[in-house]
Amino acid sequence: MANRRLAPASEQPESFAFSPENAAWAKTQIAKYPEGRQASAVISLLWKAQEQNGGWLPRAAIEAVAAELGMPNIRVLEVATFYTMFALEPVGRFWIQVCGTVPCDSCGARGLKEMLEARLGPPGHVSADGNFSWLEVECLGACCNAPMVQINQDYYEDLTPESLGTLMDDLAAGRPVKVGSQIGRQASEPQGGPDTLTDQTLFDGSRIGAWRKRFEDTAKPEEQAAKTGEAASSEQQAAVNPKPAKPDAGRPVERTVSDAPAQRAAEGETPVKPEDRAGAAERGRSTAKHGAARPGDADVLDSPAKRIAEGEPAAGEQGNQETPQRDTVPQQPEASGASAGEVAAEAEEARVAGALAALPQDATPEQKANAVGTRPPSLDAARAGRPDDLTRIRGIDPDTSQRLNGLGIHHFDQIAAWTRDEITWVGTYLAVPGRIDREDWVGQAKALSAPAQ
Repeated sequence: MANRRLAPASEQPESFAFSPENAAWAKTQIAKYPEGRQASAVISLLWKAQEQNGGWLPRAAIEAVAAELGMPNIRVLEVATFYTMFALEPVGRFWIQVCGTVPCDSCGARGLKEMLEARLGPPGHVSADGNFSWLEVECLGACCNAPMVQINQDYYEDLTPESLGTLMDDLAAGRPVKVGSQIGRQASEPQGGPDTLTDQTLFDGSRIGAWRKRFEDTAKPEEQAAKTGEAASSEQQAAVNPKPAKPDAGRPVERTVSDAPAQRAAEGETPVKPEDRAGAAERGRSTAKHGAARPGDADVLDSPAKRIAEGEPAAGEQGNQETPQRDTVPQQPEASGASAGEVAAEAEEARVAGALAALPQDATPEQKANAVGTRPPSLDAARAGRPDDLTRIRGIDPDTSQRLNGLGIHHFDQIAAWTRDEITWVGTYLAVPGRIDREDWVGQAKALSAPAQ
């Protein structure tokens, strides 16, 4: 895989803006997502920006997309550098992306890469005539037809170094080319065409019909008669000696399962067995009208009326929460566990978003920052010509450090002295609202500027 870096500054255009047609198209893409979720359109807008810029993404285009979606530049840069579908350096008129993962590598992709490097040079460089550039990428999803490449928007599969060279010659000369498999394969079928499940009787129903007919013809008339007699005999036996509809396994002794009082009375016995009568008597105080407790029984009657009479709560009231009055302020939920920095960051992001919504879309970063905060004091140059290494603060990368230097911020103690309005100003100017609080730049700067013990 090639390194995912932006093109050198010498190749970067000074600015980028969508054409009127593409700007209108971008608005329709953003409108597909609910308010506050416009960042979901970032891939679509980056793709259109790359298309407009001749097949590659410059820094200015990435920043223009970030401004259009209200995203920090670094977030859009993360997307652009992650996906190899975005070219970060100038490409040729035909951009060749070679799949280098295991299926293609096993089927000859190394030969394709060797041929391209011999013909065009290292990956990422444009040929002298401006027609071609190439790059190795991860899986492009045509593993069955490996090796393959993607040239601009189209796939070319089942390649050899020779067939890829011929394909490139045809493209450069403007001759028509065949997209897809270069050996006549249909979709992802095996080479040479399908060689399994070729019998049409498997699909038209004739094989199943023939099997059923042979099965019916082989049944002998006497066997059918015997089966009919067996069925009749079974029905007669079931009528004479029925069995309970329960399995026999585990039931060695059959007994009458019905022992109802009516049956016992019909047989001259007492309707209720003496042992059942004794077992049916409940312990405790009887609920009969004239019942009395037996000796040794405990008083188990515990009705709601009795508890209320004794001054205790009824059962339905135990463990229940009281219903609040209508004019009672509801209890606030417990804190979510967010840190003070995260809470401050979320509040700042909401406030800044509301203030920036009232500004025109073409407002400069400084105009946006002035609308929400106060610019911090700056220095014309670093003290004694020795600036602090601001990248020691977690969250400040070399690019951000250079931008802070451009604002006259060269030392840790300057950042450590920032006020709330100054934090907001810097965060808005850098297009990273809330990040300074979330990463606690001020706290880190205070620790770094403190004298050594």
